[in-house]
Order: sequence, then structure tokens, then C-alpha cells
Amino acid sequence: MLKLISLLLLLCAAAQNPAPRRPPVTGVAQIALRVSDLTKARLFYGQLLGYAEPFPGAGLPQTIFKVNDRQYVELFPGLPPGQDERLAYIGLETTDLEAMRAFLRSKGVAVPDSAGPGRDGNLRMMVTDPDGHGVEFIQYLSGSLHLKARGQHLGPGRIADRLLHVGVTVADAAAADRFYKEVLGFSEIWRGGTTDAVTSWINMRVPDGTDYIEYMLVTGPVDRRRLGVLHHLALQVPDIQKSLETLRERAAGLDPAAVGSPQVGRNNRWQLNLYDPDGSRTELMEPFTVR
Repeated sequence: MLKLISLLLLLCAAAQNPAPRRPPVTGVAQIALRVSDLTKARLFYGQLLGYAEPFPGAGLPQTIFKVNDRQYVELFPGLPPGQDERLAYIGLETTDLEAMRAFLRSKGVAVPDSAGPGRDGNLRMMVTDPDGHGVEFIQYLSGSLHLKARGQHLGPGRIADRLLHVGVTVADAAAADRFYKEVLGFSEIWRGGTTDAVTSWINMRVPDGTDYIEYMLVTGPVDRRRLGVLHHLALQVPDIQKSLETLRERAAGLDPAAVGSPQVGRNNRWQLNLYDPDGSRTELMEPFTVR
């Protein structure tokens, strides 16, 4: 009888204190990269790619380039000459940061004790994925720099108006899945490799949107050049050829190696790779497969 009463009490307690539920993860909000020379980086992200800086003089530690009202590229200056890693973190948008903090904590993910508004007026929280990459969750708040600038700094010179995905190195796909798939609710939408017999990339879509993270599968040490290739951002463009013509018109004064040649990728879409002055890759990709 006592055991039955104890069980009933436990069930009542569980009903009154249900496990935290995951709030929506609506998309990829940003990628943050370290750069050695901000002036040169501005020529790439501002002049070549055509993105505006929406918050000059705001006192932020990073320089921000606006892709659209919800997606940004952030640059942190001061990359040491001997540092191979240029990826600072990737960002995911959520609608309720405090609920996300409680949810992740309930799943055993290390989270900060609290998450208050940052200098930009948004709620931000940094965690670490199984491969050691920083993953920042952001909730855009009314009154923040980002929402005050909605509809602004979106000129016609942008090479693309959507950040389709970001790529991160993954040494153990099963471990990455436990974080991105089992905890956060991402789902696999495609996988491929350099040959049909090899899996090199796995695309994982956010649970409440269409953006995705690309697992860049690796084994063993990765050198500086390859790390810049693997940690990347992908921008969606309607026409690779028109994008290439635009880039060539703008490339005066930039390293000719910054703009590559278009190619059809293993996913059967036209792609074009670009490299910033520190060797970090930006991939342009058409939305549809080649007919």
C-alpha cells in the first residue's frame, strides 16, 4: 500500500512539473568568423558580396553584415597569424531563449546560469556541440538593433538574399546526431560524398524552418587550408552565371583567387566557391538541380 501511495505521489509530482519542451528552432541566424584584417574582409563581404553593415558605431565587438532581416555574417578582428581555426560560432534562431535554456539543461547540455540581453538588445546564449563548435541561440527582441533595422540595409547589390546553410566539421556523426537530431530535433534531408561509395556530407534541417547545417565529415587532423573549406557559409542564388558576371565586375583590387569557377556539385546543383582573404569559404548555390 505504501509503495502504491509513493508511486501515486511521484506521478502527481511529474504531472505538476512536466519536463521542459523544446521551443521552436526556426533557422540559421548567423555565422561568425575570425579575420586577420578587417579592412580586407570588408572588401570581400561588403564590396564583393554586396552586404551592408547595419550597425556601425554601435559599440559591438564584431562587425556585422546583413544578408536579410533574420540572417547575418559576423566578423571578429584580431585573428592571430598562427591560428588555423577561423570559425567563431554558428547561430540558431529560437522564439523563446529562456525555454531553450531550460530545455537544454534538462537534456544534460551545459548552459549558462542565465541569459540576459546582449549589447545588441537581443537574448543570446552560447553552448558547445560535440565537436567543440560554439552554437549560439538568439531570440530577436523588440527594440533591439536588429528589429529596429527591419527592412533597412537590404540594397539591390546583395549577391544573395538568403543564407541557406552553414558547414561545420564533424568527427563522429552519431555524436553530432545526439545533439542536433535527438535533442534539437534536426532531420536529415540529404547525404553525399566525393564518390557514390563515400559519405562526406550530411545535411541536417532545422526542425521549424528550411535552413540547414551541413556535417562536413572528417577523420584525423585537418590543416588550415582544408579547415577554411569545410567551415563555410552557403548563399542561395537564382542564377550562378549571372552571379559570376556580377562578381567579376566587382572583383577589381581583390585577389583573383577569391572567385572560382562554377561547377555542378554532387547534389546536382550549380555551385560557385569564393574565399575571403583568410581562406574562409563562401559557397553560392542554385536552389534547383540541373535539368
